Amino acid sequence: MQIEEYKSLKSYNTFGIDCTARYFISVNTVAQLKQVLSENSSCKLFILGGGSNMLLTAPLDALVIHVNLKGIEIPKETKDEVLIKAMAGENWHEFVQYCIAHDFGGLENLSLIPGNVGTAPIQNIGAYGVELKDTLVSCNTLNIQTLEEKEFTKEECNFGYRNSIFKNEVRGQYIVTSVTFRLTKRNHKKIISYGDIQRVLAEKNIENPSIKDISDAVIAIRQSKLPDPKILGNSGSFFKNPVIELETFEQFRLKFPQAPFYEVSPIQFKIPAGWLIENAGFKGKRYGDAGVHKNQALVLVNHGNATGDEIWQLALRIQKRVFEMTGIEIEPEVNVF
Repeated sequence: MQIEEYKSLKSYNTFGIDCTARYFISVNTVAQLKQVLSENSSCKLFILGGGSNMLLTAPLDALVIHVNLKGIEIPKETKDEVLIKAMAGENWHEFVQYCIAHDFGGLENLSLIPGNVGTAPIQNIGAYGVELKDTLVSCNTLNIQTLEEKEFTKEECNFGYRNSIFKNEVRGQYIVTSVTFRLTKRNHKKIISYGDIQRVLAEKNIENPSIKDISDAVIAIRQSKLPDPKILGNSGSFFKNPVIELETFEQFRLKFPQAPFYEVSPIQFKIPAGWLIENAGFKGKRYGDAGVHKNQALVLVNHGNATGDEIWQLALRIQKRVFEMTGIEIEPEVNVF
């Protein structure tokens, strides 16, 4: 292991922001992670996973630790289900495809989400009617200060919509080293009513889809709407879909009766942030090299040489305009540094 100085992080964040780390090291085992933390206990630290859910707006005057832990194992299985454990540095989509190849069901709707396994529980990633918490059993973590390993059960993770204990009560205290899931081996619970999945399956004349069929449909939908970060820098959905209370919802519907919505409860309603941004006139707009994707207004993009601050200023502009038009505040899903 060797600490590098003034390391460019352009290839370590999916926005492709050319930002530097004062110090940088990549760790491949939990033992290496403990050693680096122990030897640099007085340093300011920045923990880096897949770089898919962050926007870097300034150089990082810190020791950036790239968590590159690899490995997949099966601690336990029965004829009906399997416990599968993936290390934090495993690519999320590749892990999902590994599960599908072995006919392990439960993650297929989360195909093609960028990032690594270790950051998935922090955000409680979700798509097409499924959230990570639906299959997660536990997270293994390392306490940054004490170097003690601790397991967080699903209940202890305190999951919410794009939220967890790791973003709140214990923010910055633990590094996720591995995640364990409970997946089905037969009688898979197939979620196909959300979004365009049913339409894509119908176009392919698939009436009884396999989990691979569902994954393929999700991949096709995402590829039609979302740019490949390797080609056009982005971090997927930049904003959360806002959940508003009944009174605000009723006022909103009076002004925008055509707007789509999802009922969360009798007194709470989720409004698609992409619709709000598009309705505010930002879809496909470009301001220098910072822009909004032409096919999905929820995605902010780097057309080449945008700085993180330029993208952040665009995000603030969008927030302000959406609030002025609708009275609804939209919050970033992406972590901004």
